[in-house]
Amino acid sequence: MPGIFATLKNNLLTFSSGLFKTELAKSANAENALAMKAYMKNEFEFLGIPTPERRKILKHFISVYNINNERELILIVKELWMNAEREFQYCAIDILMKFKKLWSINTIEIIEYCLISKSWWDTVDPLSYDCAGSYFKLNPSKIIEITGKWNRSENMWLKRSSLLFQKSYKDDTNTHILSEYILRLAFSKEFFIQKAIGWILREYAKTNAEWVKKFVSLHKLAILSQREALKHLQL
Repeated sequence: MPGIFATLKNNLLTFSSGLFKTELAKSANAENALAMKAYMKNEFEFLGIPTPERRKILKHFISVYNINNERELILIVKELWMNAEREFQYCAIDILMKFKKLWSINTIEIIEYCLISKSWWDTVDPLSYDCAGSYFKLNPSKIIEITGKWNRSENMWLKRSSLLFQKSYKDDTNTHILSEYILRLAFSKEFFIQKAIGWILREYAKTNAEWVKKFVSLHKLAILSQREALKHLQL
């Protein structure tokens, strides 16, 4: 007789909202959950599962369930995203990255959906530099169209993503886009925008410190942005 995992192998809804949720719940820790919720300014509920344990559970399910195409991948991500506890959103991001081989030109739609749904820095940041960053490396012709729209958006998190998607690009960083997007948002009063400007400049300084020092010296930035950008540099 086949085991329960083999029997349910292709039931995607069970994966995301049934059996998988049950398995995660078994590892819930109320004390951890309270601490994690407090760390996230009480924005979200948590099961209280540490990242290594969460990823171990997810790895097992990925080894059992067969995700065959992008449609199934998007269904799973959306179903996970609908759950209240934050660990499910983290799992959704891990799954998106695990199955990059299934991505298409339209995958940016699910990435953007996640960016603007249940948004906070803990999901927006990996969605930006891991998911969106990877997508634009695969589809460079879409960079200006999509990130330009994000940069001009009324949504703060899309703006932040427009700044952070190049975080791991190093020598492939498009400094024209980087400087244009930063300068458009340089006078923002939003903490998360000022922080992102400083962070992306600090990251790029690891590749081209002289460019960053010159950029900061030539342009007026928020004090927070400037401090973060020059954290390991001297003008």
